[in-house]
Amino acid sequence: MLIHPWDAPADDDEWREWLTARDFGQLAVNGLDGEPPFVQPVHFAYDPGPGGHGEALLHLARPNPLWAALSASPRVTLSVVDDYVFIPGPWHAAPDAPAEHGTPTSFYAAVQLLGVAHVLDDPRDKAALLERQLAHFQPAGGTAPVGSPDAPFGRMLPGIRGVRIEVTSVRAKFKYGGNKPREVQRRVTGLLAARAAPHDLAARAHQLRRLAAFDANDAGGGA
Repeated sequence: MLIHPWDAPADDDEWREWLTARDFGQLAVNGLDGEPPFVQPVHFAYDPGPGGHGEALLHLARPNPLWAALSASPRVTLSVVDDYVFIPGPWHAAPDAPAEHGTPTSFYAAVQLLGVAHVLDDPRDKAALLERQLAHFQPAGGTAPVGSPDAPFGRMLPGIRGVRIEVTSVRAKFKYGGNKPREVQRRVTGLLAARAAPHDLAARAHQLRRLAAFDANDAGGGA
């Protein structure tokens, strides 16, 4: 993923705050020799932890075909993309250029967690992982203990394997026209508000936040 300086997060808090509000992505696993990579859509629970880059927890069915590849190469990428919109060319035209000279583009936020996947097969480890996932996805409870050998989940636990991704590095990108003149960026925020299509207001919020941060940095630098 190409990350220009104007697309990079201001700090780790920016991507962490965005990611902790999201829990669905795609797990990419290197394929075995001669095979393409595996890309698995999956719910996950991200725990930033007290230090470092944290960990991501997920589980998959035991018949999933990626296990052999994961065993051979446990270094994986968990990719999350959201708040994406299409920006029509005229919206991005330079202030002194014809509208038709503007270049269409995409806006989006993306975080990629790179790390080492640890496969969990011990029933107690899997039950603990599932309890942590349930605490994230279903904090109100209402589900029987997943670690119990009794019905309904006792016979189901062997049918899954848990995965704990120890995150070793993070790639994050907030592509919201940060390389454009302020006048163009503010034009786009207005047009996004007017269009109000799915994701438009979320993209606009990113653009406004980053504009405010850049303006504050400029003001501080000139003081």
